[in-house]
Amino acid sequence: MIPQSVIDFWFDKANRRCWFRSTPEFDRRIRHRFESLWEGARAGECIGWDSTPEGALALVIVLDQLPLNMFRGQALAFATEAQSRRVADRAIAAGFDQHLADERKAFLYMPFMHSEELADQDRAVALFEQAGLVDNLRWARHHRSIVRRFGRFPHRNSVLGRKNTLEESAWLDSEEAFLG
Repeated sequence: MIPQSVIDFWFDKANRRCWFRSTPEFDRRIRHRFESLWEGARAGECIGWDSTPEGALALVIVLDQLPLNMFRGQALAFATEAQSRRVADRAIAAGFDQHLADERKAFLYMPFMHSEELADQDRAVALFEQAGLVDNLRWARHHRSIVRRFGRFPHRNSVLGRKNTLEESAWLDSEEAFLG
């Protein structure tokens, strides 16, 4: 598989509506089509993908976005987050983000928003702010507030085998909880 096939799939008009409102069928389609690619990327087999703006973006999507769909409700959904941040970091350092349309740039920045490290959360906010990506910035600030408050994402605790604190349990039972 080549990076362009990932880009074509992810940014296909019909698939965009599932980005943040996925369905079990869409998750199955992604797993069927991309699980072996994800496994290869996880093992470091996508050599050279990160040498171009589109290739780096494709690799970030494979490592950050696709596992959230393929392994929804499982710890594997977060298994390649750190790898995706390293790819995104190198791409940004190379100025690749400046060669991407805003919609694509947002996905290059998202691995920082998915991190449970406050420094990464601060970076996500700064990146979205500098790029003027207002809707993404709103969500980045929201994610950062959760990590700032709890030091992690409480909605991941059960799948990662972590015990909730009393404060996290109360928050998860409240209307303000973020479960995505």
